[in-house]
Amino acid sequence: MQKLFNQCPACGSQLVITECKCPACQLQMRGEFQSGQLSNLSDEALTFIKVFLSARGNLTEVERVLGISYPTIRNKLDEINNILNRNNETIVIPDKISGSAAEKKATSAEDLRKDILQQVQDGRLSPAEAVQKLKELQG
Repeated sequence: MQKLFNQCPACGSQLVITECKCPACQLQMRGEFQSGQLSNLSDEALTFIKVFLSARGNLTEVERVLGISYPTIRNKLDEINNILNRNNETIVIPDKISGSAAEKKATSAEDLRKDILQQVQDGRLSPAEAVQKLKELQG
């Protein structure tokens, strides 16, 4: 079975999944289905995530297993976050595992700032518009 891909190999446009089939009972479903967010990640990024999760976020262990430095790990995490955040989906963190209200606000503001800069990089926002939005964030 081939790995799911999400871009047309001919023109690069976004593909739409139109059929799913159960190999056990042969049930077939037709419609328009969205691929998961992780399908946007490369095999290298998925391998990194697997190692990161198996190490339970222990960056020293990730360094040891992959043989890469702490700054490289941070860069890979930022890279993966940027790819996952391109869809502008908000991740809701349940209160029982999140930090204080001040931490939530700081994280939220930082995430918004990064999102604004990503929009400029992607050409979805002009630098002047970005400056205005960043000023509004600072209050």
